[in-house]
Amino acid sequence: MIAFSDMYAAWRHVFKLDPDREIPDEALELICLSGTDAIIVGGSSGITYDNTVELLARIRRFEVPCALELTGADSAVPGFDGYFVPMVLNAGSTEWLVGRQAEALAEYGAFMPWELTAGQAYLILNGECTAATVTEARTQLESDEVVAYSQLADRLWRAPVLYMEYSGMFGDMALVRRVRDSLQQARLFYGGGIATPEQARAAAESAHTIVVGNVIYSDLRAALATVGAVKRAACAGGGV
Repeated sequence: MIAFSDMYAAWRHVFKLDPDREIPDEALELICLSGTDAIIVGGSSGITYDNTVELLARIRRFEVPCALELTGADSAVPGFDGYFVPMVLNAGSTEWLVGRQAEALAEYGAFMPWELTAGQAYLILNGECTAATVTEARTQLESDEVVAYSQLADRLWRAPVLYMEYSGMFGDMALVRRVRDSLQQARLFYGGGIATPEQARAAAESAHTIVVGNVIYSDLRAALATVGAVKRAACAGGGV
């Protein structure tokens, strides 16, 4: 069985599905059969055990790898290929840095499949998105501050994944590349505002892994087109 760390290290393109948002069976089938490397299940609000179980059961009809962002005890659902535990580096409260994680572990720590679990250091960089509101994230950061947070996660915490989250807007690719080039061991995930093949390719050339989410629900055809764009970028030698 492939180790979870080896699994996500090979991902270039990932779709992110929110259990709190409706997606028809036909659309879900197209997403799962699109050629994407994986599905991540997660969201910023409205996540429950029941809607997470329901979405996982629907995804499991297909062979695509599926991981869960474990943001609280309510969404601790068994059966995923792996689990990411987000820690928001620039959160306004320690609740979203270590508090909720410790709370979940106090209840479920004895049952955690640690060999399938990875820490995910988050940097939320769009102050208008739901994640920023929920976590009270300090998003007005200078470039040097973003790199400093990234190096803290990479070198001091040894977090295996750093996630630059611009949810709802397309981010600064020059800054994304700068962060990627500063990392020693962490894998850089980028998510936010990817709505066209051109944006997908630019993001894939700047980060190790791109995460495509909101456009699934607004323009499925455009979302599906991002898969081929990332594969073409990889064939052309773009990204790392």
